[in-house]
Amino acid sequence: MPPADSGTTARPPTSDPTRFVLIETSHPGNVGAAARAMKVMGFRDLVLVRPRFADVLSQEETVAMASGAADILARARIVDRVEDALDGCTFVCATAMTPRDFGPPTREPRALFGELAATPPSGEGAHQVAFLFGSERYGMSNEDVYRAHAVLSIPTHPTYGSLNLAQAVQLISYDWRQALGGFAVAPRTADPHLADAQAVQGLLTHLESSLVHLGYLDPASPKKLMPRLNQLFNRAGLTKEEIHILRGIARAIEKTQPAAGTPPALGGDE
Repeated sequence: MPPADSGTTARPPTSDPTRFVLIETSHPGNVGAAARAMKVMGFRDLVLVRPRFADVLSQEETVAMASGAADILARARIVDRVEDALDGCTFVCATAMTPRDFGPPTREPRALFGELAATPPSGEGAHQVAFLFGSERYGMSNEDVYRAHAVLSIPTHPTYGSLNLAQAVQLISYDWRQALGGFAVAPRTADPHLADAQAVQGLLTHLESSLVHLGYLDPASPKKLMPRLNQLFNRAGLTKEEIHILRGIARAIEKTQPAAGTPPALGGDE
């Protein structure tokens, strides 16, 4: 486990534009879950300020809750002072719910992040942004809030706004990643291969004979049943596989005993 960098600065990994700073964390599981939240949004720079347990980065609960984000824990740093954690950062966002007499403006994350991502400092490139999260037990001190350029207020239900630390990290990291451009959604299924008009007409012909066999359709008085089914299938956008399924159903109908007597009244326009 990396030792506390007493009196030193917390330098970020190369080209990581964002730092997450957890102040005086109490629960190892929250540290691990916060690391996982960061990783799924593509952030790597985690700094802990005076955590309750000096070995928190290597505790079993921390590693278990990180669930694949062990690399975030491995490069995380521990420092004694918030100012050391903010070394190199150009814009600091505090997360605090308690109203204060004065301090930085309170902003909704999504609106602020859109502005922040669109207006980097002139000649300096994009901001190095730090997000400060307070202790689970006490939140953030006034002194730490005053270091920030803005206070973030996650828009929660007005009567219950209490978020777990890792949940807050996940929400903030998601909105910030979206402001930075986000990630493309990876397809999880293959694009469907739609059946062509000829295949749909073949299905309709097959289904018509099956419905006659079943006694549902009166061939002497078909009315508009088949055109309506044609429109239904067109709206559904049937795939080739679905055509095969429906024709299989039609074949199963044809294997049943033919209906006796005259066709029932249902086979008309319904």
